[in-house]
Amino acid sequence: MKVFSLKSNEKWICDRFVDEWYAYNSEFATSYISNADIIWLLAGWQWRNISHDILASKSVVTTIHHIDTDKIDNNFLQNFHQRDCITDVYHVPCKKTKIEVEKLTNKPIFVHPFWINQNIWHEIKDKDYLRKSLGLPLGKKLIGSFQRDTEGYDLKTPKLSKGPDIFCDIVEKMDNVEVVLSGWRRQYVINRLNKKNIKYHYFEWASFETLNKLYNCLDLYIVSSRCEGGPQALVECALTKTPIISTDVGLANIILDKKSIYDINSLSDIKAKPNVTVARKNVQKYIISDGFTPFNVFFKAIYEKGKIND
Repeated sequence: MKVFSLKSNEKWICDRFVDEWYAYNSEFATSYISNADIIWLLAGWQWRNISHDILASKSVVTTIHHIDTDKIDNNFLQNFHQRDCITDVYHVPCKKTKIEVEKLTNKPIFVHPFWINQNIWHEIKDKDYLRKSLGLPLGKKLIGSFQRDTEGYDLKTPKLSKGPDIFCDIVEKMDNVEVVLSGWRRQYVINRLNKKNIKYHYFEWASFETLNKLYNCLDLYIVSSRCEGGPQALVECALTKTPIISTDVGLANIILDKKSIYDINSLSDIKAKPNVTVARKNVQKYIISDGFTPFNVFFKAIYEKGKIND
């Protein structure tokens, strides 16, 4: 059994997943599509970059990370159904995404979170030293957010699925805090923070090493998304033992203590509390290399039977 996966080359998390898949699964992975039994469209929108004849001749697994229901239009539906014709089985990282995909296809759907690389994400205990080395203050409560928040077409409109407005609403009610940002397209949050004179520290294109250090500097990470397949911050915070609270999206209800999840309709009185012990315990089953095992079982079932049952 050989599996081929195509990178998106967009400096997004899918590229890291593809790289890690190849690095740790040499027994099953192939870099030559002609040798593959299965094509894994981990970046599902890249399917048009592969010959239709090749896709038609292989078993095709398409990953759908999440579906933003507010953006479903005729163009989305047309593209989805065209790709559905060449997809044999879907993979989604969480049950919430499965519910949305089931509305659009009758194809089998495999549900499992991605693995997490503990060689990248880990706890560093000397937090004062880290803060000093990164130019961060020692006497302030640092609140983190490391994901994009602005639509690319104008760099002003908030990407509402990521909830940057919710993040700012929460932070603006806090006292004696500064914000640590990373990732690109952070213009919406930056503009909101500037209007409220809230100091922030922006590490736009931070390396994994720097991001790991930043997690370890934080007093709190806030996931404010309305729609997610992950987000990866949930598992990254769990491994780095970073205090985190989240909306009820993606993997939140399987990684976090239920008391760490807050309701976006009750922002005036958020009672969510981080629980790093529970998050750390719950993430262990997804670390490398154990985190690859369910995927290899899944691919083997497709190879042997041509389909997989839930």
